[in-house]
Amino acid sequence: MSAHEHRPTRRSLIRAAGGLSAAMALGAGSVLATATAASAAGDGFGLRIVDHNEGDPRMRYYRFATDAVGWNPAVNVLLPDGYHTEGRRYPVLYLLHGGGTDQDFITFDRAGIRAWTAGRPVIVVMPDGGHAGWYSNPVSSNAGPRNWETFHIAQLLPWIDANFRTYAEYDGRAVAGFSMGGFGALKYAAKYYGHFASVSAHSGPASLRRDAGLVGHWANASSAAVELAGGTVYGVPLWDEARVSADNPVERIESYRNKRVFLVAGTSPDPVNWFDQVNENQVLAGQREFRALLGAAGIPHEWHEEPGGHVFRDYMFQRDLDGIIARLRKA
Repeated sequence: MSAHEHRPTRRSLIRAAGGLSAAMALGAGSVLATATAASAAGDGFGLRIVDHNEGDPRMRYYRFATDAVGWNPAVNVLLPDGYHTEGRRYPVLYLLHGGGTDQDFITFDRAGIRAWTAGRPVIVVMPDGGHAGWYSNPVSSNAGPRNWETFHIAQLLPWIDANFRTYAEYDGRAVAGFSMGGFGALKYAAKYYGHFASVSAHSGPASLRRDAGLVGHWANASSAAVELAGGTVYGVPLWDEARVSADNPVERIESYRNKRVFLVAGTSPDPVNWFDQVNENQVLAGQREFRALLGAAGIPHEWHEEPGGHVFRDYMFQRDLDGIIARLRKA
């Protein structure tokens, strides 16, 4: 379905920035949750807590040692109002940040996530994903392990279900992201079909191969420069073609069937900012390709083309959040 809402005065809260993004930051199993309102989180699933802050009534912070990543990544877990007094279980949104040297697990808290979610019955999990990790296990790394996909899917997801009152099931989880995180959301929702019932890409690229593989090449170049000390996500000079196809949203169309799909892209990047032009023009083209394929397959999806460039639009996220809560199992 098409939808157009023009509110440019409220649109720019997170802009891809820093050395990476200035160049082009394009952006199941039934584990029963056992946590109680009073319990502290513990180690497990390959994660060992090395730092934490559980003092804030809504925002919990944890940093982990893990064999999947060669430094200690962190996560913010935003709890709904009433979590500690009502004893209910809640659906979970995994919210993934974009690429750039200033983007990390705190990105959405800096931008206003607490206010955006006030009164909404959902847990929001915001993990580190690397400055150019591309939500992937890379083909090669010269900087130690950077297996972000393993960290998020095999470790963090079951850890969340074990330590918080969640619905550990398909209808209990959504995944969304901005820029590189929007790509990560689309990738995870398709590749791990049974984990997420809703997927949202806010200015996230949906096509790795279009325009001679521009996004795929950028994933390699940015990861080599910022994340992997010369290693790459997909391999150079030749790609690991099977891995590209497994990660490429436009090649996984059937994997979005029976999911809620929400897409946002900008139509008018800053004409003076060349990098913004390259970023969002490529995002828009890829999302249009993706939408056409979804439509041809008869897969419902909600899409929005908004004025402006490669920015995170808080008003679109709040609209998205209402749809996520409506789709997932109720608290």
